[in-house]
Amino acid sequence: MVRTGSTSVAAGPTLAVVAREAGVSVPTASKVVNGREDVAPETRRRVTEALDRLGYVRRPRFDVAKTPGLVDLVVHSLDSSRSGAVLHGVEEAAYEAGLEVVVSAGLNRTRGDGPQRGWLDKLTARGSSGVLFHLAELSPAQYAWLDHHRIPYVLIDPVHEPPAGVVSVGAANWQGGVTATEHLLALGHERIAVLAGHRRRMCSSARVAGYRSALASAGVRHRAEYVRHAGFEEATARLRTHELLDLPEPPTALFVCADRMALGVYAALAERGLRVPDDVSVVGFDDLPEARWVAPALTTVRQPLAEMAATALRLLVRMMQGERPEGTRTELSTRLVRRASTAAPR
Repeated sequence: MVRTGSTSVAAGPTLAVVAREAGVSVPTASKVVNGREDVAPETRRRVTEALDRLGYVRRPRFDVAKTPGLVDLVVHSLDSSRSGAVLHGVEEAAYEAGLEVVVSAGLNRTRGDGPQRGWLDKLTARGSSGVLFHLAELSPAQYAWLDHHRIPYVLIDPVHEPPAGVVSVGAANWQGGVTATEHLLALGHERIAVLAGHRRRMCSSARVAGYRSALASAGVRHRAEYVRHAGFEEATARLRTHELLDLPEPPTALFVCADRMALGVYAALAERGLRVPDDVSVVGFDDLPEARWVAPALTTVRQPLAEMAATALRLLVRMMQGERPEGTRTELSTRLVRRASTAAPR
């Protein structure tokens, strides 16, 4: 106890006491308190538990009241129209909210575990009030780091199912898969193949599930050989299309789970001397500018990327103000945009 006149003030434990309790050095305990990333997860856990157990008072490094005007947007890359749509949505919503946006790109190109070491330290150093992650793959340690520092964050179109309690915004991917497949079925196609993205990516698996559900509802037999994965890559989609065309009974229609992959499909069909949609119908997913530029213009499922990003920014603002959204998952509806790439089978 520290005595000041007749008033008693309880003095909290020192960092040395916390370090001794956790069985670590004082510099290591200091790293945890100051949010440094170069600490092993188990060590961080022991120190954090000791801090809480002993009632150590930590001054929050992340103070919304001091820097209310800056948020971070982390995107996978800037070299696609998909990222451009996300940037557009965030920019418009940020302008309405009076916020400035710092954009970071390519933080997880070489590793699949999210932003590289040290980036989160820079986040607090520049005083951002919150973070938006688009197509990021955060590790458990990074989720724990964000929660530990009470940094509000929202995931846009998360790659995998987020941990419980994490706020995310996405599209109605399952319904989009149903809509695309039902459109082809209504035209009279039964030999419908699907060209999916990554096997374990949440949006890809949902679109394929919607495709299978639509076939089942129509009483059309599902063929395992008609399901191919191309990792959202145009070149791989071209190769997978050739594989489908080499089947004894090639499909008469393709549901392609990304407009970018549809460009590879178009290339493969042209190499075979086949025409869209006279010989093969094609439906894409996203409704990126490329869907309007190709010939014939691509029928596709519109994913409202800009609206998803703007919704995520508005949710983040509410969280920065201390509110908590009613639900952790927000899904925006998808819709079919009919153009010239689909027709009845011959």
